[in-house]
This record gives sequence, structure tokens and C-alpha cells, in this order.
Amino acid sequence: MKELLYFPGCTLKTTAKNFEDSMYAVARVLGVRVVELERWNCCGTVYSLATDNLMYHVASVRNLIRAQEMGRTPLMTLCSMCYNTLKRANMMVREERDKLVKLNAFMDEEEEYEGGVEVVHLLEVLRGIDAGEVREHVKEKLNLRVLPYYGCLLVRPRKVGIDDPDNPMVMDRLLSLLGAEPVDSPFKTVCCGSYLTVDKADYVSEMARRIVTDAIDRGAEAVCLSCPLCFFNLDRRQVEAAEKFMDFKPLPIFYFTQLMALAFGVNPGKLGFNLHNVDPLPLLREKGLV
Repeated sequence: MKELLYFPGCTLKTTAKNFEDSMYAVARVLGVRVVELERWNCCGTVYSLATDNLMYHVASVRNLIRAQEMGRTPLMTLCSMCYNTLKRANMMVREERDKLVKLNAFMDEEEEYEGGVEVVHLLEVLRGIDAGEVREHVKEKLNLRVLPYYGCLLVRPRKVGIDDPDNPMVMDRLLSLLGAEPVDSPFKTVCCGSYLTVDKADYVSEMARRIVTDAIDRGAEAVCLSCPLCFFNLDRRQVEAAEKFMDFKPLPIFYFTQLMALAFGVNPGKLGFNLHNVDPLPLLREKGLV
């Protein structure tokens, strides 16, 4: 059985527990054993762009040390932000050894990080699995028109992203294997509003309205994504958009692992749909998926 070392990050244990639960369900179907990183801490949340802010990268590098201690690589992530933060910190210390020396010296009670851990996203792992193997596990073709929403951090900057930053296709191909119809949109790599949701919620609800309305205009029945912050902004902020715009129609938001689990015949009751603000169950009932 193949094993994957997994970095959860904070949100996957709280408001995005349905993302983690659906990932474990999918992994079991695919025969993959997921091993959680021991003694992990927050990734640091957003890669610091200040060149002299080494302290900000301690959290990321400490997680890489944890993976090194376990003798495992690659280190797999689910959250797009965790992926981006860990990947960029890892690239920084590999390319700028003086910074690695300083970080190792600062963390003098840890073993020194040597730069040997690879950081990957689950979508990269899935891309490496033979398409026929994925198809053979599909018990219920999704029969949904879905907009794969990539957002920023999964595909940018170019040297970090898992796919073409202008026209990523990895989720599109996965959806096709699951029997869904991917819907293209110029909004699929537009920022959801990110942390502006804290103090500029009106702006973010407007962004959610624009992204969702465009998806509906293009025939989408749902959106799938890979970022808990994007999920919050596109799911929760739709509620506020509906209060402000009488003609606004909400659209269910899914993590891509939830759609995989549904296609693989996993019990929908285990996929955390109760954590959604826009209830996906009416659509799933209509499609015979629950």
C-alpha cells in the first residue's frame, strides 16, 4: 500500500474538517495510507514577501524538520495556502543557503533542516495516478456541470504553482474522470478576496457574487476548489450577496475531494455537508447522488 505523509494545517482540523474527512475517504478507496505529520504546527499562513523577515518562516521550516525527522518525503498538503506557504519557504532555504543557516541557528534545539523534503499538493499526487485506476473506482458518475475554481495560491507564482497559472487544467481533468462536465471561466484563477473578508466583507461578498454569477451564466451547477479560505469566501459570502441582490442565485461549493468521494460511492453522511452555508443536498438529490 502506498503511503503519503500529510500536513493538515489548522483549518483542516476545524472549519474545513469536511475537506480532511473526504480526503481520507478517497485515500481509502484508492488504497493509499495517509500518515499525519507528527507534532506539526501552523504553516505560518501566507508567505512573507519581506526579504529580511526570516522569523516569519520559522513555522514553515519547523514543519519541514518534522517531516525530515520522520524520514518521509514528499510532504502532502490539501490547503492551497498551506501548500503555497510551505513550498515557497522550502524553495527559499534551498536557494538561499545563508538564510537556512540562520534559521537553523535560531532553532538551536531542533535538528538542522537539510532541505531534502519535497512539498506537494494532493492534486499533484492524483495527477500521477493512472486515469484508468481512477475511473475503475467510480460507482456514481457525477453528471454535474462544475466550475473548477483554482484561485491564486494553487497556481501562482509560476515556479510554485502545480499547473499553468493562466489556464490550469488539473481539476478539469479530474472532474472529467468522475463523470462531471468541467465549466471554463475567466474567473477560475481570480482571487476570491482572501483576507479582505476580515475587514472588507462587502467587497468579498461582491467578488463571490461575480464569480458565482459568471459560473451560472456559463451553465455551472456547482463550484469545486481546494482552499478553505476560498471556500469560506465563496460559500459564506454568498449568503450576504443573496441578502443584498434580490436576483442573485446561490450555487453549492464543494471541495474536490467531496466530489471524488461521492463518485466513489462514499456515504454522503460522512462528507460534512452540514458545514456548508449553501446547502448542496437539494442539487445532489436532484442528481441522484444522495
